[in-house]
Amino acid sequence: MDLISPLDPGWAAALADQEEALVRVGAELTARRAAGEHVLPTPEHILRAFRQPFADVKVLIVGQDPYPTPGHPIGLCFACDRHVRPLPRSLANIHRELHDDLGVPPAAHGDLSAWTDQGVLLLNRVLTVRAGAAGSHRGIGWEQITEAAVRALVARGTPLVGLLWGNDARRLAPLLTAGGAGVVESAHPSPLSASRGFFGSRPFSRVNALLEAAGASPVDWRLPD
Repeated sequence: MDLISPLDPGWAAALADQEEALVRVGAELTARRAAGEHVLPTPEHILRAFRQPFADVKVLIVGQDPYPTPGHPIGLCFACDRHVRPLPRSLANIHRELHDDLGVPPAAHGDLSAWTDQGVLLLNRVLTVRAGAAGSHRGIGWEQITEAAVRALVARGTPLVGLLWGNDARRLAPLLTAGGAGVVESAHPSPLSASRGFFGSRPFSRVNALLEAAGASPVDWRLPD
């Protein structure tokens, strides 16, 4: 399974030292598929996050791993295929907080790709999962690669804000702040934790305030139908 060719040229350069790690992960995924495992997302979506221009990223949203339901994950953390109904509950909570924060009407769909056009990188720490088993691909090598991606973003020295929801994502805060990036942290938007610090955290307006303070343009968080 070729995991290298789809990368944006900027990302290809930024992750050049991860080529062997990508090959190892690709070989592992090929072996798992050959053994009958249903790996998600589909191959063309696995590295989708790294197809947007590296130089344009100004906001980093970090997720855990893809939705484990076939037909849902599209290679962007928290996002799902446009036709998925009902929306995953974490995503519905994100829509609710976006409305409460900025008055943006909740979208009927879960395709967040419009945010990537605004310079928002939607990056899971682990980029694949076994269908029906959340967290099942932790430890196969993705964490090294995605941490390298975050380090590369920080090293650019251009405005960057990390939006970190939940403990897995928040572990990246020291890496971001050490490099001068802004950080907005809160509880995860999942139904288990949203009421313990995600609702009312106003993450979208806080990100925009940090961007403007750094001299960057704010994100238009609206999701067109």
